[in-house]
Amino acid sequence: MHSLRSFLPAVYSNFLGNSPEWYKNLIVIFLFINPLINELMGPAVSGWVLIFEFIFTLTMALRCYPLQPGGLLALEAVVIHLSEPAHVYREISANLPVILLLMFMVAGIYFMKGMLLFVFTKLLLNVRNKTSLALLFTLMGAALSAFLDALTVTAVLISSAVGFYAIYHRVVSGCHPGMEYDRSNDDALHEEHRLELDEFRAFLRSLLMHGAVGTALGGVSTLVGEPQNLLIGEKMGWYFNEFFINVAPVSMPVLFCGLLTTVILEKTGWFGYGGRIPQPVFDILKQYDHEAHARWGMKERAALYMQFAVAIFLIVALAFHLAEVGVIGLTVIILLTSLNGITEEHQLGHAFEESLPFTALLVVFFTIVSVIHDQHLFTPVIEAVLAQDLRYQPVMFFIANGLLSAISDNVFVATVYINEVADAFAAGRISQAHFNSLAVAINTGTNLPSVATPNGQAAFLFLLTSAVAPLIRLSYMRMVIMALPYTIVLSVTGLLAVWYLL
Repeated sequence: MHSLRSFLPAVYSNFLGNSPEWYKNLIVIFLFINPLINELMGPAVSGWVLIFEFIFTLTMALRCYPLQPGGLLALEAVVIHLSEPAHVYREISANLPVILLLMFMVAGIYFMKGMLLFVFTKLLLNVRNKTSLALLFTLMGAALSAFLDALTVTAVLISSAVGFYAIYHRVVSGCHPGMEYDRSNDDALHEEHRLELDEFRAFLRSLLMHGAVGTALGGVSTLVGEPQNLLIGEKMGWYFNEFFINVAPVSMPVLFCGLLTTVILEKTGWFGYGGRIPQPVFDILKQYDHEAHARWGMKERAALYMQFAVAIFLIVALAFHLAEVGVIGLTVIILLTSLNGITEEHQLGHAFEESLPFTALLVVFFTIVSVIHDQHLFTPVIEAVLAQDLRYQPVMFFIANGLLSAISDNVFVATVYINEVADAFAAGRISQAHFNSLAVAINTGTNLPSVATPNGQAAFLFLLTSAVAPLIRLSYMRMVIMALPYTIVLSVTGLLAVWYLL
């Protein structure tokens, strides 16, 4: 009995790890009441409760990664027969291209980090005008995310910022290479260096936010820009070029207005932008970069050239749809690892660390979507929207997706809505042209307003939870405030484009 009394608290302590006690208690309550609600009120009510509980786990992603609590809710949904294992498997099978994209394309781009880091470093050290530099970071984030993966592009931005911060911080802290060093400790800094460091932090914050928004601007426009894009493209039968052309009436005006917003924010200094790099900081970074490249041999240069060559192949392969996107990603892995001598298993494993947790979470999404299908939960919502005038429907979908994506995960939101609209099209209730318009509205609605919070955009969440955020004093609220002008401009421009250009 004594051992049991000590065992149960230990099990509960391990449950969801370091998550807050109130959060653990709430998840336990969810798991306890769901079977009761299902028994007393029926599967429809129970299904809606499950959806709100699941969305709650997504909004609390900073407290606990949603895979565990959301996965427990999904498992319970199957146990109480809100869906069936065979139906879940059918949903997963139907979305295999999206899973392959996350598994292989994200991992493939991991082996291009050296090239991407080289490009962003050269930009930072050779473009001295801050407005031009900010515009280039936004544009590069957009261009790269249109063909690569937004999380990987953000990871490169983070790596660049951490590297630059550490170089300067180590020098002004008086620590030589090889010495024990804590880049988060400012105790050894003189007052003048503290002021420089504050300016440098503001400079890095603005560049990282511009780059992160850039990933959203580019990510909305192509088939591989975001996971939900491929999911929508699969439902529509759109390949890379077709997807771009169909979304362009909304994505191109939004891109232009987003770039214009970057210029205005840097010129005015509003919302925490406009920070400049202090000259002493720039001199230290320039000298370090020069010394580092002087040590490069032909082997390092050859590896960089191979990455550029494979990047060109990737763009061509996507543009001409030479294979499924995930298969192209696997090809990139094989080419880069073989050409650059990455042959050990543990070296390959690092590439999958970023993609597989979200891939697992995506499968949980599909389980919840299976519940929605089996219980017809969104049918009344879709019926209400489709009963409206045809002209208003794309706008209504854009707004509905945007509001939900701002607080939840945009992949989940897009999955739910595109499946319901696809069912309406299959039933002959809407025309092909109108189906196209609704798909574009769903795609842009989930991609653009979701920059409002880190909960909606995976790239923003990745940035907020990264090693660089505490170094440059990037908190949740500061990120929301810095994203606010972009949220307004992207949402309003996207809404007007859906209304007038679709």
